[in-house]
Amino acid sequence: MTIALDGVAASAATPSVLLSGITKRYGSVVACDGVDLALHPGRIHGVLGENGAGKSTLMKILIGLIQPDEGSIAVNGDAVRIGDPVAASNLGIAMVHQHYSLVEPLTVWENVVLGERARLNREQACTRVAALSDRYGLGVDPLARVSDLTAGQRQRVEIIKCLRREPRIIVFDEPTSVLTPAESEHLFSVLRVVVVDEGRTVALVSHKLDEILHATDEITIMRGGRVVGRSRTSEATASGLAQAVVGRPVSLRSEAAALGLIETVAATISDDDASDAVPRAAAAEAAPVVLEVRNATVLDVDGHALLDDFSITVRAGEIVGLAGVEGNGQRALADMLSSLADLRSGEVLVDGAVVDLGRPGALRRAGIGIIPEDRHDSGCVLDLSVAENLVLTDLHAVSGRGLLDRRAIDRRAAELMLAFEIQARSSAAPMRSLSGGNQQRVVLARELSARPKVLIAAQPTRGLDVGAIEYMSARLRAAAESGVGILLISTELEEVLTLSHRICVIHAGRIVGEMTHHDADLERLGLLIGGVAA
Repeated sequence: MTIALDGVAASAATPSVLLSGITKRYGSVVACDGVDLALHPGRIHGVLGENGAGKSTLMKILIGLIQPDEGSIAVNGDAVRIGDPVAASNLGIAMVHQHYSLVEPLTVWENVVLGERARLNREQACTRVAALSDRYGLGVDPLARVSDLTAGQRQRVEIIKCLRREPRIIVFDEPTSVLTPAESEHLFSVLRVVVVDEGRTVALVSHKLDEILHATDEITIMRGGRVVGRSRTSEATASGLAQAVVGRPVSLRSEAAALGLIETVAATISDDDASDAVPRAAAAEAAPVVLEVRNATVLDVDGHALLDDFSITVRAGEIVGLAGVEGNGQRALADMLSSLADLRSGEVLVDGAVVDLGRPGALRRAGIGIIPEDRHDSGCVLDLSVAENLVLTDLHAVSGRGLLDRRAIDRRAAELMLAFEIQARSSAAPMRSLSGGNQQRVVLARELSARPKVLIAAQPTRGLDVGAIEYMSARLRAAAESGVGILLISTELEEVLTLSHRICVIHAGRIVGEMTHHDADLERLGLLIGGVAA
């Protein structure tokens, strides 16, 4: 489906940026395929698409991090070649990246001036940072150490770093991924000031329909490396955009979480009373506790607490969603439950029995399965085959007399590939040849086939497209219905609200609030996620 509205490109006579026929290939993969994009002054232009649609590649070409194979770029009507980020900066183009580039031991002002060649003057630098902070309502202390700042405050420092060079064209790449709802709303108000009052050009890159619909003036939709639609935001609808993003008719109710429609998710919570979700939740409340983390403390290498007297329980058949901004102890919790981080104090119980965390493999033997936050880092081995990855954690089941049984491995792989609909050339195909969604299915198949009592699902849909997200969500629900207790660790609030029977909020390594699915309130959740008692 292609959405096309006449006059979108005519909002200004000369675009600030005109990308024409941009193509970028990585071997047989075409990340951008003849993409045209016009950005205009005084406008926020949303670039919308699923993960892997090509939108981030396109923006990296604009700021000189990647060179296109074909196509041209014009800035303010003049043809240019942007060979590197310095050239982009000289043309007035800047980018606020999804992942921060701050040096944590340094102060805010030191991070802001980092890279400047002129002689540094602390007083002048602090005055400049404070002025920018006041001008845009960012509320950042120039003398604060970055390591002491929240994720939202660090995002503000990144914006100040960007704005101090007075760029005329600014790209924001998935800027709300580490922000609370309130911080996201504040960011968009800052963007509106930058655009309306100062006539700058902003490109907002996102896979979330809600923020694109609320924050932009124009929208370009990408799918599979191509532009498949353009629209004025005022004339766009959630259903039309969703269909363009996915390439098929969609149900906003059932796929709202995957599409980033938080308001739609929230609106459907009260409707669940008419479904069978309530009996399942009630049954989970009466079920035995299968996982209990008691007063856990985990420290980083410098002795700072990542988990601080942290406690949580999960019952059989229950999905407990752990909500919070990234960097508040979620990674430490998942690592601790994967035996990758040491427990300084506290204990972990499975089925009421304390697990000896000092013994290698004790957590897995006790019945804990793990879907790690980063599947490439600790979920699979990319150079091994699909079959080998599927049996990686239970070699005893496919070996005899100390030797691996290749036929047993292949049989096991064939069974799991069929059961979990894993798409690959064969079970002998290297893991790296699979799509992200199929790699995640391999991890899920391996963990669930071990029949765990508890499944730790850390960011289980990160980097997946809408179809893969829906598949993963359905499998997690089915696992819970079969009696598996699931701890869902996710920074995607839509995902937590959609899947969880019970929601716990983590902030600064502690649980700061808890509510059931039916008692969930977006405003209260947002306050708790930001560390405010509610």
